[in-house]
Amino acid sequence: MAEKFDPAPADKHADPARKDRRVDKADDALEKGLKDSFPASDPPSSTQPGKTPSDGRN
Repeated sequence: MAEKFDPAPADKHADPARKDRRVDKADDALEKGLKDSFPASDPPSSTQPGKTPSDGRN
């Protein structure tokens, strides 16, 4: 007898569900941090580029 047909086989290239949950938690933490800091005059530092060092030219 032939194998039973599976209309939705597992995607072997998909990221594990555990990894997706970690990404969701990180997104939730960022969103909570943004909400907790709003309204504010300064955006969170993760969205600001770092200061560039002086190149010594005048």
